[in-house]
Amino acid sequence: MEKQNYLIDMDGVLVHGKKLIPGADKFIHTLKEKEYKFLLLTNNSIYTQVDLAHRLQTIGLEIEASQIFTSAMATAAFMKSQKEKGSAFVIGEGGLNVAIHNTGYIMTDQDPDFVVLGETFDYNFHMVTKAVRLIMEGANFIATNPDPSGPSEKGLVPACGAMAALIETASGYSPFYCGKPSPFMMRSALNYLGVHSENTTMIGDRMDTDIVAGIQSGMGTILVLTGVTSEKQIAGFPYHPNKVVKSVAHIKL
Repeated sequence: MEKQNYLIDMDGVLVHGKKLIPGADKFIHTLKEKEYKFLLLTNNSIYTQVDLAHRLQTIGLEIEASQIFTSAMATAAFMKSQKEKGSAFVIGEGGLNVAIHNTGYIMTDQDPDFVVLGETFDYNFHMVTKAVRLIMEGANFIATNPDPSGPSEKGLVPACGAMAALIETASGYSPFYCGKPSPFMMRSALNYLGVHSENTTMIGDRMDTDIVAGIQSGMGTILVLTGVTSEKQIAGFPYHPNKVVKSVAHIKL
């Protein structure tokens, strides 16, 4: 049989904020030792690939920058596919800004082609108001991901999807989400890794992003219970993962 490839969510699967989930280091080491192709997939658009790789390396994960694919990268790729060169008003941090700059886009608040919403440490009301007005004036509204909340060391925190809902309510325009579970991000990640969905498994902690994205993309799916989804919550969804495990430490390769 052909080896499986893996797309692996990061937050809630390998780490909780800056803390390593027990067994995650051994799991990654085994993937590399057995020469499986894998890619860490994250809806977190705050950091660049290099930033994320460094943060993971400092807590014991053997991850290179090239083994990470973010929603910021998917968002930038989507923008470029829609319009080769353009401009954008961006609410986000370095990871999103760098990805958009790397596509050749100009960042401006003067008649931009896109209003782009990503994760940030501090949503600024003035910036949000500007975004609403630009969208109502004709800018296309896109967001890195629909997650309403995400895990951290101290518990759940509001995420991009929650702020996108506010902007949508105020402007009357719905965003196009580029991150999980968007098929665009999944196809982009598979192409980036150079693999096919039929031989790839999605490992994640969220039913509403990771697992549904894997199912809709034709991949196998494994849900880990170290993130935001409990075993009891699975029954509330009309779709189910192929496997449910306590953590990545319990995945047999």
